[in-house]
Amino acid sequence: MVRLKRRKADAAVTGYYCQRFGAIAVHKGFVSLEEVKAAVSEQIDDDINGREHRLLGTILYDNGFITEDQIDTVLHELKKTLQ
Repeated sequence: MVRLKRRKADAAVTGYYCQRFGAIAVHKGFVSLEEVKAAVSEQIDDDINGREHRLLGTILYDNGFITEDQIDTVLHELKKTLQ
């Protein structure tokens, strides 16, 4: 699977907003709650084991749970909350 390159918007979407990413993706029907839980678990495992931190959307994409267009939609919704 192709790895997404880091997006400029990634810098703005950290911490609290990563949690929001999962909630929005589930609300829009792009992913299931179980898929988000698995992605968060993978993110924590990466962090604990000293691997590069990956954003939730990247993990969901890498696992084939979400498309690039769906990531863009979720980030657009997040951007509205940041304004």
